[in-house]
Amino acid sequence: MKKIIISTGGTGGHVIPAQVLYDYLKDKNDVMITCDKRGFNFLDKKRYKVKQIDVPKINKNLTGFIFFAVYFILSVIKSYFFFKKKKIKILISTGGYMSVPICLAARFLNLKLFLFEPNLVLGRSNLFLLNYCEKIFTYNKKIKNLPKKMGYKNFVIKPLIRKEIIQSKKQFIKKSKYFSLLIIGGSQGAKKFDNLFNEDLIKLSNKFKIKIYHQTSKENLKNLKNFYISNNIRFEVFSYTNELYKIIKKTDLAITRSGASTINELVFLGSPFLAIPFPFAKDDHQFFNARYYTKKNLGWLIRETNLSSNFLYKFVSNLIKNKKLVFQKKKNMENFHKAYDWEQNSSYLNNQL
Repeated sequence: MKKIIISTGGTGGHVIPAQVLYDYLKDKNDVMITCDKRGFNFLDKKRYKVKQIDVPKINKNLTGFIFFAVYFILSVIKSYFFFKKKKIKILISTGGYMSVPICLAARFLNLKLFLFEPNLVLGRSNLFLLNYCEKIFTYNKKIKNLPKKMGYKNFVIKPLIRKEIIQSKKQFIKKSKYFSLLIIGGSQGAKKFDNLFNEDLIKLSNKFKIKIYHQTSKENLKNLKNFYISNNIRFEVFSYTNELYKIIKKTDLAITRSGASTINELVFLGSPFLAIPFPFAKDDHQFFNARYYTKKNLGWLIRETNLSSNFLYKFVSNLIKNKKLVFQKKKNMENFHKAYDWEQNSSYLNNQL
């Protein structure tokens, strides 16, 4: 039985795949997740074995950078002795700056290092670590920023979908008589989505029977609820949840950022989406994630800078009046994931380690 660490942290986009990898590997291996403090918000601590190893964000001012450098070195040392004590043989990193010191510790111990990149653009941390890894698991052979000479390390896998989501696909949920919109701001861009569409949502509610499901930060739950109540709009407001898929199944259209995990879950569950990429995402990776799927006619895409007043109102009104547009997207999504097999994916991944 191999002793494996899965390194993650930061946002849900890193943590969710780590949990799926854990589930893939746990039956045949001794697996644990290392995660920073921020990533703990997205982890099911009761279900997974977790070790917290904090890593600071890079600070560009002199005092902050000195603090970062000291803390970074301490993270490497802490990881080094933890791996040595636990006799770890394999490390799988889901990317992000918080994985770098953990990966360096693995390098010093000569452990086998595997990288995971869910986006269509290779992340900077993964690019830095590429020379030291055995393989990098991706969803596509054509990953932007992947050096040609490193192409032999790229192993394409099926998107990492949680088992409960796969099982839920078989469960029928009756849609309401309302056209239901799901607004997902993501862990980085939720605040912007809290008031970006207010005027359009009011107009839509005045003309059509709609219901809004809106994911926001804990800090803004009250304000958002007050907005919907004061404008007599049917709604459910919530913060981050591991059971977002249950809400996705109730809705007709998602308005979303385009992190890889979110987009993959929407496509798998057959939920048409309008992607508005987070404009400050590193290397614009959210745009390329969304463009990949919209080119396959699985959703719609617009830049945040191209949004104008009345855009959402016109867009959703057109879908409500022309339901065949939504139906066609659903049909395309069903065909896209037709051959998805959990056990086959699990077996393939285990064989690659």
